[in-house]
Formats: sequence, C-alpha cells, structure tokens
Amino acid sequence: MPDRYMGLALLEARKAWEQGEVPVGAVVVRDGEVIATGYNQPIGRHDPTAHAEIMALRAAAEKLGNYRLPGCELYVTLEPCIMCSGAMMHARLARVVYAADDPKTGACGSVLDVFAQERLNHHTEVVKGVLAEEASALLKAFFAERRALARKTPAA
Repeated sequence: MPDRYMGLALLEARKAWEQGEVPVGAVVVRDGEVIATGYNQPIGRHDPTAHAEIMALRAAAEKLGNYRLPGCELYVTLEPCIMCSGAMMHARLARVVYAADDPKTGACGSVLDVFAQERLNHHTEVVKGVLAEEASALLKAFFAERRALARKTPAA
C-alpha cells in the first residue's frame, strides 16, 4: 500500500510542476482511506507555509473537523522540512512516509532529525525511501528544465 499512496503523492507533485512550483506532493491516509491531498503552492499563494504537507494537513483537519489527526499517516515525495515536521507533530500524526531525501533542508535525518527528539511529547514514526527514485527523478527533471529555461532567457 505505501507505493500506492506515494504514487498518489507523485501525481500531486506533478500538479505543482504544472503551476511552476517545486514538484512536491502529499497525501494523508487514515485506515486505508485517502483523507486529503496537497501539493506545493508557496509561489502561487504568496505563502511561505503552503508546502505540500501543510496543504494536505489543512485539508485533512478541515475534513475531519479536528486539528489533531491521530491515526493518520502522511505520504510525501520529499523529506519534510522543519516547519512541516513541526506541523506533523502538532497534528499528532502516527506516521510520515517520504520518498526522496532532502540534503539541504530535510528534518527527518538528512540535516536534522526532529522526530528523533525524545524530549518532545509526541513521537511520529518515520519511513523513508518509498518510491525514492521516482520522486528524485521528478525533482531533478524539474530543476534541469528550470536551468535550461534560465540559460535561454537573456539577463535583464
């Protein structure tokens, strides 16, 4: 099942790309049912908090009528940052599953490991590497396209 949910997150990531956003997608699941989805939208929404994970958490909380999401899992195509990891802990997610590591801002072990802090009052299980190659390839293709476009565009 993790591959299925991560596949849905990859579809969400492609929506972000179509809108010129970094292609990251997220899916919230509870008891085998997709509760909510989200994709990166910080540029289009002019909102630094509009990461895929936050968008999916907001939609799930609205649907369930509770800011706490116990028993829920979040699948995301890129290792969450500090902000998103904090939101996941405050939402009391049971588990976060991510695809590709983020060596620049990852907060699940690449740069920091927020979820390993034993002093925090909630502990979320972390699973990494589900469909990592697919997610990594998507991100690499996006940034390669961006660099190619930048080379073609004359400097102002």
